[in-house]
Amino acid sequence: MERMKELVDQLNDYAYRYYVLDDPSVADAEYDRLYDELAALEKRTGKIEPDSPTQRVGGKLLEGFQKHTHLAPLWSLDKAQSLDDVISWQERTNKQIRALGLPDASYSLEYKFDGLTINLTYDGGYLVSAATRGNGIVGEDVTEQVKTIQSIPLKIDFTGKTEVQGEAVMRLSVLKKYNETADEPLKNARNAAAGAIRNLDPGQTAKRHLDAFIYNVGYIEGRTFQDHQEMIAFLRENKFNVSAYERVFNDVADIKAAVDNVERTRDTLDFLIDGMVIKITDFATREALGYTQKFPRWAIAYKFAAEEMTTKILDVTWDVGRTGKLTPLAHLEPVELAGATIRRATLNNYEDILRKHAAIGANVFIRRSNDVIPEILGASPLQEGELTPIDKPTHCPACGTELEEVGPNLFCPNSLNCKPQLTSRMVHFVSRDAMDIENLSEKTIELMFEKLDIKDIAAIYTLTDKQLLSQEGFKEKRTENILSAIEASKKPPLANFIYALGISNVGKKTAKDLAQTFHTYERLKNATIEELVAIRDVGEVVAKDIVDFFRNENYMRVVQELFDAGVQPREDAGAAEGGKFEGKTFVLTGTLTQYTRKQAQELIENLGGKTSSSVSKKTDYVVAGEEAGSKLRKAQELGVAVLSENEFVRVCCKELELC
Repeated sequence: MERMKELVDQLNDYAYRYYVLDDPSVADAEYDRLYDELAALEKRTGKIEPDSPTQRVGGKLLEGFQKHTHLAPLWSLDKAQSLDDVISWQERTNKQIRALGLPDASYSLEYKFDGLTINLTYDGGYLVSAATRGNGIVGEDVTEQVKTIQSIPLKIDFTGKTEVQGEAVMRLSVLKKYNETADEPLKNARNAAAGAIRNLDPGQTAKRHLDAFIYNVGYIEGRTFQDHQEMIAFLRENKFNVSAYERVFNDVADIKAAVDNVERTRDTLDFLIDGMVIKITDFATREALGYTQKFPRWAIAYKFAAEEMTTKILDVTWDVGRTGKLTPLAHLEPVELAGATIRRATLNNYEDILRKHAAIGANVFIRRSNDVIPEILGASPLQEGELTPIDKPTHCPACGTELEEVGPNLFCPNSLNCKPQLTSRMVHFVSRDAMDIENLSEKTIELMFEKLDIKDIAAIYTLTDKQLLSQEGFKEKRTENILSAIEASKKPPLANFIYALGISNVGKKTAKDLAQTFHTYERLKNATIEELVAIRDVGEVVAKDIVDFFRNENYMRVVQELFDAGVQPREDAGAAEGGKFEGKTFVLTGTLTQYTRKQAQELIENLGGKTSSSVSKKTDYVVAGEEAGSKLRKAQELGVAVLSENEFVRVCCKELELC
């Protein structure tokens, strides 16, 4: 056993020097000899160390990906399209920093890697799980795939529980070498990395020889950091592969030259980047600035200018969305742009077609805005051959109903019988942020529409096992899962229900604001435009859309059918002014047994409080569950009030009259 541990440590050190430091310390033949000795010992003894390099080769084929809940949210970054946007961001944050009496900010500048975000969990010093970002809260477990990445340590010196984030990438030199012998060459390094991580066969992942750059500690117990530089030093101390490029500036204006230089020379890098990330370095300032619903206020991503190309419009078709709006879709002569094959691009409306002089057969400039969404910029001055004008449709391409014009847009008014509208509304209704009905894919909904006469959202609740079992591909287990998910969705949070209704211009955030303001469906239904516009971010247009929705007899008929089927949205107690916790900041730590962490956060918000992920002098209460760790110790050191879970529950129950 001692020899095995010695070999594991020796081989892992060699791999670290080779893959992370790019400083090989042993010949390949010697590494192979020691590796074979270790493999033979493992086979003879039947014992394998958790961080053995033999565990990186890829194991058996997996049946599917399991869900993984992150210990802390993986936030997106707000995006800047120009350096002027970055300077505007700095001015906004500086104003908040001065108001809070915090020291002047300094800023780190890093590469924005273009691969697949991964989240690594370590406990007791060992890698215990790896997951994709997913929606930022829940991702997919890809531990076996990630273990094949040689630059990711299976064991680290830090023995507390921690989550670190990074980007899995395929180096361009590796992609080139792979394609020299591949039966099907890979088109680009971005998709190659994402496809490898999401391959159910870890053996296939191993063949891609991926790399990973780690850039953030998202969660850690028993350790705190003063600033970004200290966190990066921690990552390096634990032998993570950290980008060699990192600069710190005292003024965002000074970043311009550095960004320009990287953008000019990025083609010399051996991996893809699509921008730069700018972060405030001080962690106390980060905590004070906090987060919006989607982004940290203390960081921003500067996206490089999109690439442009010229191609030809072959045809234009019109898509019908769930609101009945028609959107023209240009079918293009295929062209390679920013590492992807572009065959289609969106034109906003008919006015957009005229303004850009788009026509069938026209050569047009296209761009991938932020390297993602194909956009037609306009017609090239160099045209050849005959051009065919794009006709403005007068009738819906899906149902034949005469179209209506609302401003620059065309709408199909046949909301009751137009298939794309109906199926799109049902897809939206069952989505995770709406009614959260699992197992109902778009394909299944289209089948229900065509074969089972399920033509509106209320009809979903009339489905029977007999109906589903009569369809090809529906076995008892699948049918049971669908019906169970439908039944489980009948008591959604009010915000989810509002969002699920698909009211025009009401997104997730507005739905949540409406729920917290009116608390019940009936109050919202009877709200006036004056009451609605009093809500932050709800203007007259949105208010009118909401009022019009509740005046529409057809929509109200469907909602009543939902209620008749047993759907009962839960009242939103709201973060009522004057609540028990108004103005108080809570930190949750340890394992809660009576509520999930999300439910506990909702209780705090309903009583006017807010939650934070870290303990500071500004923290009012720490709620300590079982096995509470470093946050509890820090609270005791700072003299912050500590509530047991039972004490917390008693206060909440009494105030909300839940018990």
